Amino acid sequence: MTIINNVSLKPFNTFGIATNAQSYCDIGSIDELSTVLKTYHSKPLFILGGGSNMLLTKDIEALVLHINLKGIEVVSETENTVIVKAMAGENWHNFVLWCLKHNYGGIENLSLIPGNIGTAPIQNIGAYGVELKDVFVSCEALKIEDQSLQKFSKSDCNFGYRESIFKQDVKGQYIITSVNIELSKANHKLHMDYGVIRSELEVNAIKEPTIQDISNAVISIRQSKLPDPKVIGNSGSFFKNPIISAKEFVELERNFPNVPSYKISDEAIKIPAGWLIEQAGFKGKRFKDYGVHNKQALVLVNYGNATGNEILNLAQLIQSTINRLFNINIEMEVNII
Repeated sequence: MTIINNVSLKPFNTFGIATNAQSYCDIGSIDELSTVLKTYHSKPLFILGGGSNMLLTKDIEALVLHINLKGIEVVSETENTVIVKAMAGENWHNFVLWCLKHNYGGIENLSLIPGNIGTAPIQNIGAYGVELKDVFVSCEALKIEDQSLQKFSKSDCNFGYRESIFKQDVKGQYIITSVNIELSKANHKLHMDYGVIRSELEVNAIKEPTIQDISNAVISIRQSKLPDPKVIGNSGSFFKNPIISAKEFVELERNFPNVPSYKISDEAIKIPAGWLIEQAGFKGKRFKDYGVHNKQALVLVNYGNATGNEILNLAQLIQSTINRLFNINIEMEVNII
Protein backbone atom coordinates (compact mmCIF):
# COMPACT_ATOMS: atom_id res chain seq x y z
CA MET A 1 0.00 0.00 0.00
CA THR A 2 1.67 3.18 -1.26
CA ILE A 3 0.43 6.75 -1.43
CA ILE A 4 1.66 8.69 -4.46
CA ASN A 5 1.43 12.47 -4.82
CA ASN A 6 0.29 14.46 -7.86
CA VAL A 7 -1.11 11.65 -10.04
CA SER A 8 -2.84 12.16 -13.39
CA LEU A 9 -6.40 10.81 -13.41
CA LYS A 10 -6.68 10.73 -17.18
CA PRO A 11 -6.14 6.93 -17.34
CA PHE A 12 -8.70 6.40 -14.57
CA ASN A 13 -11.81 8.04 -16.08
CA THR A 14 -13.53 6.86 -19.26
CA PHE A 15 -14.08 10.43 -20.45
CA GLY A 16 -10.28 10.76 -20.61
CA ILE A 17 -10.32 14.12 -18.84
CA ALA A 18 -6.84 15.33 -17.88
CA THR A 19 -7.05 16.31 -14.20
CA ASN A 20 -4.76 15.47 -11.31
CA ALA A 21 -5.16 13.94 -7.87
CA GLN A 22 -3.38 15.56 -4.95
CA SER A 23 -2.52 12.03 -3.81
CA TYR A 24 -3.47 8.51 -4.87
CA CYS A 25 -3.58 5.05 -3.29
CA ASP A 26 -4.40 1.73 -4.97
CA ILE A 27 -6.50 -0.42 -2.59
CA GLY A 28 -6.17 -4.19 -3.02
CA SER A 29 -7.77 -5.53 0.15
CA ILE A 30 -10.34 -4.65 2.79
CA ASP A 31 -7.55 -4.56 5.39
CA GLU A 32 -5.70 -1.97 3.31
CA LEU A 33 -8.87 0.05 2.93
CA SER A 34 -9.57 -0.10 6.65
CA THR A 35 -6.01 0.98 7.49
CA VAL A 36 -6.10 3.95 5.13
CA LEU A 37 -9.51 5.05 6.40
CA LYS A 38 -8.39 4.73 10.01
CA THR A 39 -5.41 6.95 9.24
CA TYR A 40 -6.99 9.47 6.88
CA HIS A 41 -10.77 9.37 7.49
CA SER A 42 -10.76 12.93 8.86
CA LYS A 43 -9.06 14.23 5.70
CA PRO A 44 -10.64 14.81 2.28
CA LEU A 45 -11.10 11.49 0.47
CA PHE A 46 -12.26 10.65 -3.05
CA ILE A 47 -13.44 7.12 -3.83
CA LEU A 48 -12.61 5.90 -7.33
CA GLY A 49 -13.99 2.76 -8.94
CA GLY A 50 -14.01 2.11 -12.68
CA GLY A 51 -14.24 5.82 -13.48
CA SER A 52 -17.09 5.21 -15.91
CA ASN A 53 -19.88 7.32 -14.49
CA MET A 54 -18.23 10.63 -13.70
CA LEU A 55 -17.16 13.85 -15.35
CA LEU A 56 -14.10 15.48 -13.80
CA THR A 57 -14.23 19.27 -14.02
CA LYS A 58 -11.30 20.06 -11.70
CA ASP A 59 -8.27 18.63 -9.95
CA ILE A 60 -9.08 16.43 -6.96
CA GLU A 61 -7.67 18.11 -3.85
CA ALA A 62 -7.97 14.92 -1.81
CA LEU A 63 -6.56 11.44 -1.32
CA VAL A 64 -7.96 9.30 -4.14
CA LEU A 65 -8.66 5.73 -3.02
CA HIS A 66 -8.80 3.48 -6.08
CA ILE A 67 -10.88 0.43 -5.07
CA ASN A 68 -9.33 -2.64 -6.71
CA LEU A 69 -10.74 -5.44 -4.54
CA LYS A 70 -10.84 -8.65 -6.60
CA GLY A 71 -12.61 -11.99 -6.41
CA ILE A 72 -15.74 -13.88 -7.50
CA GLU A 73 -17.22 -16.83 -5.62
CA VAL A 74 -20.42 -18.84 -5.23
CA VAL A 75 -21.68 -18.43 -1.67
CA SER A 76 -24.79 -20.62 -1.87
CA GLU A 77 -26.94 -22.45 -4.37
CA THR A 78 -30.05 -24.55 -4.82
CA GLU A 79 -31.14 -26.74 -7.68
CA ASN A 80 -32.37 -23.73 -9.69
CA THR A 81 -30.57 -20.65 -8.32
CA VAL A 82 -27.17 -19.49 -7.21
CA ILE A 83 -25.93 -16.56 -5.14
CA VAL A 84 -22.64 -15.15 -6.35
CA LYS A 85 -20.43 -12.73 -4.44
CA ALA A 86 -18.26 -10.34 -6.46
CA MET A 87 -15.74 -7.92 -5.01
CA ALA A 88 -16.06 -4.22 -5.74
CA GLY A 89 -13.02 -3.92 -8.01
CA GLU A 90 -14.16 -6.55 -10.50
CA ASN A 91 -15.03 -5.19 -13.94
CA TRP A 92 -18.80 -5.45 -14.45
CA HIS A 93 -18.72 -6.82 -18.01
CA ASN A 94 -16.05 -9.37 -17.13
CA PHE A 95 -18.32 -10.49 -14.29
CA VAL A 96 -21.23 -10.89 -16.73
CA LEU A 97 -18.98 -13.04 -18.95
CA TRP A 98 -17.98 -15.15 -15.93
CA CYS A 99 -21.64 -15.76 -15.13
CA LEU A 100 -22.43 -16.68 -18.72
CA LYS A 101 -19.51 -19.14 -18.75
CA HIS A 102 -21.13 -20.90 -15.80
CA ASN A 103 -24.63 -20.66 -17.37
CA TYR A 104 -25.92 -18.33 -14.64
CA GLY A 105 -28.76 -16.19 -15.99
CA GLY A 106 -30.22 -12.84 -15.06
CA ILE A 107 -27.69 -10.18 -16.05
CA GLU A 108 -27.12 -10.98 -19.72
CA ASN A 109 -29.08 -7.85 -20.69
CA LEU A 110 -26.53 -5.81 -18.71
CA SER A 111 -23.63 -6.91 -20.93
CA LEU A 112 -21.00 -4.34 -21.88
CA ILE A 113 -22.06 -1.75 -19.28
CA PRO A 114 -18.83 0.03 -18.31
CA GLY A 115 -17.62 0.29 -14.74
CA ASN A 116 -16.96 -1.95 -11.75
CA ILE A 117 -19.07 -4.06 -9.41
CA GLY A 118 -18.75 -1.61 -6.52
CA THR A 119 -20.51 1.22 -8.31
CA ALA A 120 -23.32 -0.92 -9.75
CA PRO A 121 -25.60 -0.66 -6.67
CA ILE A 122 -24.95 3.06 -6.27
CA GLN A 123 -26.38 3.71 -9.71
CA ASN A 124 -28.74 0.73 -9.83
CA ILE A 125 -27.38 0.10 -13.31
CA GLY A 126 -29.83 -1.03 -15.93
CA ALA A 127 -30.32 -1.66 -19.64
CA TYR A 128 -32.76 -3.34 -22.01
CA GLY A 129 -35.49 -3.96 -19.47
CA VAL A 130 -33.31 -5.23 -16.61
CA GLU A 131 -31.91 -3.42 -13.57
CA LEU A 132 -29.43 -4.54 -10.93
CA LYS A 133 -32.18 -4.52 -8.29
CA ASP A 134 -33.85 -7.40 -10.15
CA VAL A 135 -31.02 -9.76 -9.10
CA PHE A 136 -29.55 -7.92 -6.12
CA VAL A 137 -29.48 -9.72 -2.75
CA SER A 138 -27.16 -7.59 -0.62
CA CYS A 139 -23.89 -5.73 -0.49
CA GLU A 140 -21.23 -5.09 2.12
CA ALA A 141 -19.81 -1.64 2.66
CA LEU A 142 -17.16 -0.17 4.93
CA LYS A 143 -18.26 2.84 6.92
CA ILE A 144 -15.70 5.58 6.44
CA GLU A 145 -16.15 7.08 9.90
CA ASP A 146 -15.42 4.00 12.02
CA GLN A 147 -14.30 1.34 9.48
CA SER A 148 -17.13 -1.02 10.45
CA LEU A 149 -18.24 -3.47 7.75
CA GLN A 150 -22.01 -3.29 7.30
CA LYS A 151 -24.49 -5.29 5.23
CA PHE A 152 -27.21 -3.65 3.13
CA SER A 153 -30.17 -5.73 1.96
CA LYS A 154 -32.19 -4.95 -1.15
CA SER A 155 -34.82 -3.13 0.91
CA ASP A 156 -32.10 -1.17 2.74
CA CYS A 157 -30.81 0.19 -0.57
CA ASN A 158 -34.04 2.01 -1.58
CA PHE A 159 -33.43 1.32 -5.26
CA GLY A 160 -35.08 3.55 -7.85
CA TYR A 161 -34.43 4.49 -11.46
CA ARG A 162 -30.64 5.01 -11.40
CA GLU A 163 -30.99 5.74 -7.70
CA SER A 164 -30.10 4.16 -4.36
CA ILE A 165 -29.50 5.04 -0.74
CA PHE A 166 -25.82 5.47 -1.64
CA LYS A 167 -26.70 8.46 -3.82
CA GLN A 168 -29.07 9.89 -1.25
CA ASP A 169 -29.28 9.30 2.52
CA VAL A 170 -25.81 7.82 3.08
CA LYS A 171 -23.96 9.47 0.21
CA GLY A 172 -20.25 9.71 0.94
CA GLN A 173 -20.50 7.68 4.14
CA TYR A 174 -19.73 4.17 2.88
CA ILE A 175 -17.46 2.35 0.45
CA ILE A 176 -19.03 -0.75 -1.12
CA THR A 177 -16.63 -3.70 -0.90
CA SER A 178 -18.69 -6.55 -2.39
CA VAL A 179 -22.07 -7.38 -3.92
CA ASN A 180 -24.19 -10.55 -3.73
CA ILE A 181 -26.58 -11.31 -6.57
CA GLU A 182 -28.99 -14.18 -7.19
CA LEU A 183 -29.01 -15.79 -10.63
CA SER A 184 -30.80 -18.69 -12.30
CA LYS A 185 -29.09 -21.99 -13.08
CA ALA A 186 -31.90 -23.37 -15.23
CA ASN A 187 -35.19 -22.30 -16.80
CA HIS A 188 -33.76 -18.85 -17.41
CA LYS A 189 -36.26 -16.03 -17.79
CA LEU A 190 -35.28 -14.16 -20.95
CA HIS A 191 -35.95 -10.45 -21.45
CA MET A 192 -36.23 -9.81 -25.18
CA ASP A 193 -38.95 -7.20 -25.61
CA TYR A 194 -37.08 -4.02 -24.75
CA GLY A 195 -35.35 -2.08 -27.50
CA VAL A 196 -34.31 -4.08 -30.54
CA ILE A 197 -33.12 -7.31 -28.92
CA ARG A 198 -35.80 -9.45 -30.58
CA SER A 199 -35.10 -8.02 -34.04
CA GLU A 200 -31.35 -8.54 -33.53
CA LEU A 201 -32.04 -12.20 -32.76
CA GLU A 202 -34.24 -12.47 -35.84
CA VAL A 203 -31.52 -11.01 -38.05
CA ASN A 204 -29.24 -13.79 -36.83
CA ALA A 205 -31.97 -16.43 -37.32
CA ILE A 206 -32.01 -17.35 -33.63
CA LYS A 207 -35.41 -18.78 -32.78
CA GLU A 208 -34.69 -20.34 -29.37
CA PRO A 209 -32.16 -18.01 -27.78
CA THR A 210 -29.94 -18.84 -24.83
CA ILE A 211 -28.69 -16.33 -22.27
CA GLN A 212 -25.46 -16.22 -24.30
CA ASP A 213 -27.47 -15.29 -27.40
CA ILE A 214 -29.15 -12.46 -25.47
CA SER A 215 -25.77 -11.19 -24.31
CA ASN A 216 -24.37 -11.36 -27.84
CA ALA A 217 -27.36 -9.41 -29.15
CA VAL A 218 -26.97 -6.72 -26.48
CA ILE A 219 -23.25 -6.44 -27.16
CA SER A 220 -23.87 -6.11 -30.90
CA ILE A 221 -26.53 -3.42 -30.34
CA ARG A 222 -24.37 -1.45 -27.91
CA GLN A 223 -21.26 -1.64 -30.11
CA SER A 224 -23.27 -0.44 -33.12
CA LYS A 225 -24.24 2.83 -31.44
CA LEU A 226 -21.96 3.43 -28.45
CA PRO A 227 -18.34 4.53 -28.86
CA ASP A 228 -15.55 2.57 -27.19
CA PRO A 229 -14.15 4.78 -24.38
CA LYS A 230 -10.66 3.53 -25.29
CA VAL A 231 -11.11 5.20 -28.69
CA ILE A 232 -13.39 8.18 -27.92
CA GLY A 233 -13.73 9.42 -24.35
CA ASN A 234 -17.26 9.05 -23.02
CA SER A 235 -19.27 7.84 -20.05
CA GLY A 236 -22.07 6.04 -21.84
CA SER A 237 -25.54 7.50 -21.38
CA PHE A 238 -25.08 11.01 -19.98
CA PHE A 239 -28.76 11.67 -19.21
CA LYS A 240 -31.58 9.73 -17.58
CA ASN A 241 -34.70 9.02 -19.60
CA PRO A 242 -37.31 11.42 -18.17
CA ILE A 243 -40.53 10.08 -16.68
CA ILE A 244 -43.56 12.32 -17.11
CA SER A 245 -47.20 12.09 -16.06
CA ALA A 246 -49.87 10.65 -18.33
CA LYS A 247 -51.43 14.11 -18.52
CA GLU A 248 -48.14 15.66 -19.62
CA PHE A 249 -47.72 12.92 -22.20
CA VAL A 250 -51.09 13.70 -23.79
CA GLU A 251 -49.92 17.28 -24.36
CA LEU A 252 -46.50 16.16 -25.60
CA GLU A 253 -48.01 13.69 -28.06
CA ARG A 254 -50.42 16.34 -29.32
CA ASN A 255 -47.47 18.53 -30.29
CA PHE A 256 -45.13 15.69 -31.33
CA PRO A 257 -47.25 12.77 -32.63
CA ASN A 258 -44.22 10.57 -33.33
CA VAL A 259 -42.77 10.72 -29.82
CA PRO A 260 -41.68 7.24 -28.65
CA SER A 261 -42.69 6.22 -25.14
CA TYR A 262 -42.67 3.40 -22.59
CA LYS A 263 -45.54 3.01 -20.15
CA ILE A 264 -44.29 2.69 -16.58
CA SER A 265 -47.73 2.73 -14.97
CA ASP A 266 -51.17 4.23 -15.63
CA GLU A 267 -49.82 7.57 -14.43
CA ALA A 268 -46.18 7.51 -15.56
CA ILE A 269 -44.64 7.47 -19.04
CA LYS A 270 -40.92 7.20 -19.84
CA ILE A 271 -39.64 9.25 -22.79
CA PRO A 272 -36.29 8.39 -24.44
CA ALA A 273 -33.94 11.28 -23.71
CA GLY A 274 -31.94 10.39 -26.82
CA TRP A 275 -34.99 11.09 -29.00
CA LEU A 276 -35.51 14.48 -27.34
CA ILE A 277 -31.85 15.41 -27.83
CA GLU A 278 -31.90 14.29 -31.45
CA GLN A 279 -35.09 16.27 -32.16
CA ALA A 280 -33.40 19.32 -30.64
CA GLY A 281 -30.65 19.05 -33.26
CA PHE A 282 -27.72 17.99 -31.09
CA LYS A 283 -27.06 14.50 -32.41
CA GLY A 284 -23.64 14.39 -34.08
CA LYS A 285 -22.95 18.04 -33.31
CA ARG A 286 -19.31 18.85 -32.55
CA PHE A 287 -17.91 21.82 -30.66
CA LYS A 288 -14.12 22.08 -30.84
CA ASP A 289 -12.87 18.84 -29.24
CA TYR A 290 -16.16 17.66 -27.69
CA GLY A 291 -19.72 17.03 -28.76
CA VAL A 292 -22.64 14.62 -29.07
CA HIS A 293 -22.03 11.22 -30.61
CA ASN A 294 -23.31 10.80 -34.16
CA LYS A 295 -24.92 7.40 -33.51
CA GLN A 296 -26.40 7.90 -30.03
CA ALA A 297 -27.56 11.32 -28.88
CA LEU A 298 -27.46 10.26 -25.22
CA VAL A 299 -23.68 10.06 -25.36
CA LEU A 300 -21.47 13.11 -24.93
CA VAL A 301 -17.90 12.61 -26.12
CA ASN A 302 -14.38 13.89 -25.67
CA TYR A 303 -12.54 13.70 -28.97
CA GLY A 304 -9.18 14.07 -27.24
CA ASN A 305 -8.45 17.21 -25.32
CA ALA A 306 -11.76 18.58 -24.07
CA THR A 307 -12.07 19.80 -20.51
CA GLY A 308 -14.71 18.58 -18.12
CA ASN A 309 -16.20 22.07 -17.93
CA GLU A 310 -16.63 22.23 -21.70
CA ILE A 311 -18.61 18.97 -21.65
CA LEU A 312 -20.61 20.14 -18.63
CA ASN A 313 -21.51 23.40 -20.40
CA LEU A 314 -22.73 21.37 -23.39
CA ALA A 315 -24.83 19.16 -21.09
CA GLN A 316 -26.42 22.22 -19.52
CA LEU A 317 -27.13 23.70 -22.94
CA ILE A 318 -28.89 20.48 -23.94
CA GLN A 319 -30.93 20.51 -20.72
CA SER A 320 -32.10 24.09 -21.21
CA THR A 321 -32.93 23.48 -24.88
CA ILE A 322 -34.99 20.37 -24.09
CA ASN A 323 -36.84 22.26 -21.40
CA ARG A 324 -37.60 25.13 -23.78
CA LEU A 325 -38.74 22.92 -26.67
CA PHE A 326 -40.59 20.15 -24.83
CA ASN A 327 -41.19 21.52 -21.33
CA ILE A 328 -39.35 18.46 -19.98
CA ASN A 329 -36.45 18.41 -17.54
CA ILE A 330 -33.81 15.79 -18.24
CA GLU A 331 -31.44 14.89 -15.43
CA MET A 332 -27.76 14.05 -15.79
CA GLU A 333 -26.99 10.42 -15.06
CA VAL A 334 -23.25 11.07 -14.81
CA ASN A 335 -21.78 12.36 -11.53
CA ILE A 336 -20.25 15.82 -11.91
CA ILE A 337 -17.06 16.18 -9.91
